[in-house]
Amino acid sequence: MDRLPTARRFVRRFVAGPALEDALAVAARLNADGVDAAVTHLGENVATAEEATGAADAYLKMLDEIGHRRLRAVASLKLTHLGLDLGESVCRVNLERVAAHGLTARTLVWVDMESSAYTDRTLELYRRLRPTYGNLACVVQSYLRRTAQDVEGLIEIGATVRLCKGAYREAPQLAFPDKRDVDLSYTRLLDRLLSADALARGVYPAFATHDEHLIGRAREQARAGGVAADRYEVQMLYGIRHDLHATLRAGGVQLRVLIPYGDDWYGYFMRRLAERPANLAFFFRQLLRT
Repeated sequence: MDRLPTARRFVRRFVAGPALEDALAVAARLNADGVDAAVTHLGENVATAEEATGAADAYLKMLDEIGHRRLRAVASLKLTHLGLDLGESVCRVNLERVAAHGLTARTLVWVDMESSAYTDRTLELYRRLRPTYGNLACVVQSYLRRTAQDVEGLIEIGATVRLCKGAYREAPQLAFPDKRDVDLSYTRLLDRLLSADALARGVYPAFATHDEHLIGRAREQARAGGVAADRYEVQMLYGIRHDLHATLRAGGVQLRVLIPYGDDWYGYFMRRLAERPANLAFFFRQLLRT
C-alpha cells in the first residue's frame, strides 16, 4: 500500500510520515504559524513487553527532541501501546518513565482514550499517577453514556482533560448511536468543563473537534464566563480542517494539532475504518476540502 502513489498521497494527508523527524518537521511548521502541536507515535495493543518498552523509548526520544528543538509540542500516547494488555504493572512502569521525562522537560503527556473496554483502567491509572506527575493529561469521549459521571470525578481533582467525540465502535447501551445525541452530550460536557467551579479547581479543558458549531460554542461560553484565552484550547487532527487554523488563531484561540507518525499507519487506518465505517466518510470529506 505504501508503494502505491494514490495510497501514499492519501496517508500523507493525515500522517506526517514513518519517522519522528517527519512529525517534528510538521510541528515546526505549525509552530511558525502560531499553532501548537501534540505528537503521537502510532501503535497499540502490543503483544510483548519488549514492544511496550520500545514504544516508551520512542516517547523519551520524542520528548528529548521536542526540548532540543524548542518546539511548542507535547506527547500523546495510548496505554495499549505501552503494554496495558500485558498487565497494569507493565504499562505503569512505561507510563511513569514517559511522565517523569516529561515532568523534567516541563512538558504535558496526554493519555489518549481507547475503546470502552479500557476506560476504567485508563482513568484509574491516570488518577493514581497524577498526584506524582502533574503533567499527565487525560481524554474523555462524549459518545459514551458514562462520561458525564467521569467528568465530575476529573473536575474534583482539577484534571487536564481533552474532550473528544469518540471514534470506536460501541454497543448502544454504552454509547449514543446518533450523532445528534453525541453532539448534545459534547455541548453539555463542554459547558461543564468551562464552568466557574471546574476552572476554580484547576481544570484545563481541551476541546478536540473539527465542528465549527462546537468550536463556536466553546468560544461563546469562554467569553460569557470571562475565561482567559490561555485557560482552554481547541485541538484538531493533522490534515483535517486546516482551513480553520488561521481564522481561529486570528481570533485569539489557542489551537493544537495532533500529529501522528510511524510505520503503523496502515494498521491505524484499517482499525479505525473496521471499527466504525463512518470514519471512512469522515476522512474522504476532508480530502475534498481545500
